[in-house]
Amino acid sequence: MSDDTPLKTTPLDALHRALGAKMVPFAGYAMPVQYPMGILNEHLHARAAAGLFDVSHMGQAILAGAEAAAALETLVPGDLLALKEGATRYTQLTNDEGGILDDLMATKRADGLYLVVNAACKDADFARIEAKIGARAPLRRLDDRALLALQGPQAAAVMARLAPDSVGQKFMTLREGTIGGIACLFTRSGYTGEDGYEISVPAAEAEKLAKLLLAEPEVKPLGLGARDSLRLEAGLCLYGHDIDTTTSPIEADLVWSISKRRRAEGGFPGAARVQRELAQGPARKRVGILPEGRAPAREGTEVVDAAGAKIGVVTSGGFGPTANGPICMGYVPAAFAAPGTPVGLVVRGKTLPAKIAGMPFVPHRYFRG
Repeated sequence: MSDDTPLKTTPLDALHRALGAKMVPFAGYAMPVQYPMGILNEHLHARAAAGLFDVSHMGQAILAGAEAAAALETLVPGDLLALKEGATRYTQLTNDEGGILDDLMATKRADGLYLVVNAACKDADFARIEAKIGARAPLRRLDDRALLALQGPQAAAVMARLAPDSVGQKFMTLREGTIGGIACLFTRSGYTGEDGYEISVPAAEAEKLAKLLLAEPEVKPLGLGARDSLRLEAGLCLYGHDIDTTTSPIEADLVWSISKRRRAEGGFPGAARVQRELAQGPARKRVGILPEGRAPAREGTEVVDAAGAKIGVVTSGGFGPTANGPICMGYVPAAFAAPGTPVGLVVRGKTLPAKIAGMPFVPHRYFRG
């Protein structure tokens, strides 16, 4: 996008500004990066209570018809045929080289699959899906809907008061119901590592819903800054940073998202590379890295071995408020990927000691029932 292209806005743009948000460009949209309480306090509030994110810039669509799951399996390594109605699965769109074009959520519905994809990739994703499988499963974009994420350990209590249909809902499932009388789709999921919900609502009702949720005592508005630090502590990938067209799901430590059947059968773009890396191990792996001391290592920081030779790069990094220290993730050769392996991080020309660490940095608290 060129600098003079006007930024798109979400249905909550006026509300963000009224709440004092600092707005920044993100994926072609004007988005709130933080509110007056600040990123650190927003992050801690999500871990202690409940926060509301606007994620309406993401792409929503219905892939319709009885063949939707079988058709989409020709483009992704996820097991969609095994989904029961209302169940959600995380998977990736892969290219012919086994790289990741995007990661997405797919939920089985009576009318096909409900898809949520990343904002920066949505036009390309939907064009690819239509071109490759549109004849088998028509794609209907839901550009007239907003998407809100209510995240934190008290999110369920808030939803129970306003949306009785959500009570007892398990992680990675979708239900239809009303929140304060507003018809919504709500998936018990999110990208913070906390319990929570992603709520799809007609755009015309989005501000009303947001105000309803923000009126609850547990809920505060949260911006992109806190969303990023939360997902980093949770060890979750950010597309375009930790995963991209050069990284395979196996290198990215996303093996868990590919079922035994799909590993054996293949049948998706790049399957040969994925199967080879499953059998032989990938040459490099996405790992967590814990710097010693307090200096954070940002994206692009070189990872070096004991002799000072570059062996990898940081793809996401910063300060983890709940982890109470600097944390990062990146790619290193498989020989360096074991937790506890010492490495160096080149920050402002100085090599700082660090070690490979397991992820997540902060335990997930999803509700599995």
